[in-house]
Amino acid sequence: MPESKPESHRADGVDLRLRSLPSVDRVLADRALDYLRDTLPGPLLTAAVREVLEEARTAILAGDRPAPTLPQLAERAAAIAADASTGGLRHVINATGVIIHTNLGRAPLSDSALRAVSDAAAYSNLEYDLAAGERGSRYTHAVSVLQRVTGCEDALVVNNNAAALVLVLTCFAHDKEVILSRGQAVEIGGGFRIPEIMQTGGARLVEVGTTNRTYARDYTKAITPNTVLVMRVHPSNFRVVGFTTQPDAAELAELAHAHGLLLVDDIGSGALLDTASYGLQPEPTAQESLRAGADLVLFSGDKLLGGPQCGIILGKAPLIALLRKHPLTRALRVDKMTLAALEATLLHYLKGEAEREIPVWQMLSMPAQTIEKRAQAWADHLRAAGISCTVRPGESAIGGGSLPGETLPTHLLAVPLTEQLAGKKAALLRRQPTPVIARVEAGVLLLDPRTVLETEERVLLENLVGVLESRATDD
Repeated sequence: MPESKPESHRADGVDLRLRSLPSVDRVLADRALDYLRDTLPGPLLTAAVREVLEEARTAILAGDRPAPTLPQLAERAAAIAADASTGGLRHVINATGVIIHTNLGRAPLSDSALRAVSDAAAYSNLEYDLAAGERGSRYTHAVSVLQRVTGCEDALVVNNNAAALVLVLTCFAHDKEVILSRGQAVEIGGGFRIPEIMQTGGARLVEVGTTNRTYARDYTKAITPNTVLVMRVHPSNFRVVGFTTQPDAAELAELAHAHGLLLVDDIGSGALLDTASYGLQPEPTAQESLRAGADLVLFSGDKLLGGPQCGIILGKAPLIALLRKHPLTRALRVDKMTLAALEATLLHYLKGEAEREIPVWQMLSMPAQTIEKRAQAWADHLRAAGISCTVRPGESAIGGGSLPGETLPTHLLAVPLTEQLAGKKAALLRRQPTPVIARVEAGVLLLDPRTVLETEERVLLENLVGVLESRATDD
């Protein structure tokens, strides 16, 4: 009996499909690559074509799909080459309605913060004392404005709030006990778990109470000679409701200080304004925590604060001094552009202009009437181009692990399509030179004006008309 040929050698199967793939030179000669020939080096285009052909071979051998056509290969190679020449990180237009969108870089910076970053990107006085004409310290930047805005004694900025927590635990609680309510031993985005962070910082976690109810007496019973910290962690991305009890910061501060312990309060999202005044659930603010007696307060800079990614530690001057001198601080320090953006953002609070100047607070405070007017203007623009659309009521989300479950009423631009076509059009919007990120629900393309900056509207509408008029993906 003759031996059967391997599957990949069958004349009626994979072999014919592989042989149908064009050569590298044929793909390179396709007109889809014409617009790149004068701007990109030949080796980059060739590498993109080889990558596309290898993708096609792999897909054919796996039986995923038939061999792509020459135009399809050339278009894919052009996209890869263009992406390679511009880098991976780029400005996108957030039309999802999620204000602090973790996947889209969280808080957009204010115009003043952007200018400050640009200025600091050149030579700066990062570690130079201009008055004395000698070496200075990067750890002095942003401290004075934090003191004025929050009333703290001193402050330290590190690269994110997780780093802030690790630093505090390593400095003050290595091989010591930290008491935490069982309901606050949380996991937030990216698998960040408080118990594991405690372990990383060398602290011994002592959980007290239950998931929904913890009393001051539970902390008192757990104190031993090896206890150094009482800790409170704000559950930023979920909320326990109903039959619940937790001591407030003032009660925990009194308890901790009566036993010679420190109170560390991780408030998470870094609100410096009262969210309740915007019709939202109240978030703990740094000012309230300090007034309640917390020795150290930790929070993020890129959530409700509306600044760059960083972790901010406020508190008693002697404690901050110890943190500043700790060897780990150098590994966690931030660069000049982060400090510049943070200081510029904080100045908006100091001047009483946060709601007007900081994009996160512009979006949170945007009146429904304004949003509806913008959505109607978008709809008029699309209709003038012959595109059918409507404006419908909807909800914007806060996002970013802040104010879980909280939404704000909004108005959405809605473009009715089929489920398949809506997905294709959304993908095409993401592939524009300035990508537009929209929502798709039940075959309808949805865009929320709340999270689109006014300076982005012209590009957004150009992209929308170009993509929705095109019949290239309609089949």
